[in-house]
Amino acid sequence: MTELKFQSEKIFYNKTFTESYENMVIKLFLLKNNNMEVAITNYGGRIVSWLAPDKRGEVADIVLGFNSIGEYLNADENYFGAIIGRYANRLANGTFAMNGQEYQLNTNSGDHHLHGGSGGFHNVVWDAKKLNEQHLVLQYLSEDGEEGFPGNLNVQVQYILTDENKLKIDYTAVTDKTTPISLTNHAYFNLAGAADGKITDHRLMIDAEKFMPVDSTLIPTGEMLEVENTPFDFTKATAIGKRFNSNNEQLEYGKGSDHNFILRKDQPGTLKLAARVSDPASGRVMEVHTTEPCIQFYSGNSLDGSDIGKDGKPYLPQTAFCLEPQHFPDSLNQPNFPSSILKSDSVYHSLSVYHVTAK
Repeated sequence: MTELKFQSEKIFYNKTFTESYENMVIKLFLLKNNNMEVAITNYGGRIVSWLAPDKRGEVADIVLGFNSIGEYLNADENYFGAIIGRYANRLANGTFAMNGQEYQLNTNSGDHHLHGGSGGFHNVVWDAKKLNEQHLVLQYLSEDGEEGFPGNLNVQVQYILTDENKLKIDYTAVTDKTTPISLTNHAYFNLAGAADGKITDHRLMIDAEKFMPVDSTLIPTGEMLEVENTPFDFTKATAIGKRFNSNNEQLEYGKGSDHNFILRKDQPGTLKLAARVSDPASGRVMEVHTTEPCIQFYSGNSLDGSDIGKDGKPYLPQTAFCLEPQHFPDSLNQPNFPSSILKSDSVYHSLSVYHVTAK
């Protein structure tokens, strides 16, 4: 098994994010260039804030989150800004078969397994090392049997803020036993400013001609439908809320969009444009590039105001969006979906890049 290890950084940043939790120390790390600042905590690898200028040069925080670690620990589980793993999205009934063996995972979304389970990567403290002002490396060993998954999985996630205002999230993992894996980040964005009104006027383009319909419990049906002539057609930039009032069963199931989009095929593993979002009022634009085959577009439908975020703002429905590059959800139970299995003689690698500009 390949080793990906280093010693924990000893210096704490911000006392409101310094707390012992399960014999580990939670910290906050600041990445910055000449134009932007991104704060990340090693509790769940969560992006806590992202300060970015608008077209007038006025700076706002474009990521939903909280002012202290205590608020994250006590909040409803909406995965704010977190690394998601071992497996992003849902696995039907928390079960899968692999190499002739049945596995039962912990279930945390009705009868289903969601985002790695309640003890998934979003709820663990990562070993962290800040290499310089623009580069943070996180490390976590997910032990054999954790949340029901087989194999000791050694995971490394690098956050790199470039001079070009790109936040690179680089994932690497190795295992000593065959195991499924699909990692992503669950940051909630509002390009006008965190929870500063709804994102329904944001204009979204997703470079996908097909999406995955789901059943009433949000498990993929196994179909891959054309987006054309549906409320999920974002092949051209469209206001996010334009079709949300359509009479559509899929919108009812997701209370908006909570669906996976199959990106146009390119050379496997190559970095490609997956989505572009713009806010007409602020002029901020975000592009998402990824090596993953899919991207989940979630329009913040389950935010209900019970979580009070930064500046005392309640996080209400559709005040943020998530764009989560990932593998096919429930692929372990869908024979027509590509494999998401990592073997002990292989290395998992995934790269996603979030590029924020203002025009």
